[in-house]
Amino acid sequence: MKKIIVISIMFGILLPSFSFAQIKSFQTPETLEEAREMGEKALGATQEKLPGILEKIWKEDVLPVWQKMYEKWSEWWDSSIQPWFQNIWEKIATLFGKELEKRKPMIEEEFKKEKEEIKEELPGVTKSLWEKLKELTR
Repeated sequence: MKKIIVISIMFGILLPSFSFAQIKSFQTPETLEEAREMGEKALGATQEKLPGILEKIWKEDVLPVWQKMYEKWSEWWDSSIQPWFQNIWEKIATLFGKELEKRKPMIEEEFKKEKEEIKEELPGVTKSLWEKLKELTR
């Protein structure tokens, strides 16, 4: 047990120090001109490749996942939720159908009354502009 603790402490202390001994391949720019050139180089490479990379990711990774999600959701909807809504809709339609049949004679009478009222008001609406002005001045 002591050997395991000693070995893990040694690796815990020694291994991180080896990472500092690596050679740096990236050096920070010393002038603003070097920083600008480095930025232009990085952006230039990215702008040329970015649309192709995004299109590839979309077609190969994103779109198939969304299509499978839609298929699963559609199957679930068609098997469980849609029949439930269909049943409720049929009940509502039969209730409204019965009520509409009860009120149909009253609705037809109201429609006839409205029709007669419109016919009575029609001559007053068709007066000419000149006649309306005469009535206003009297």
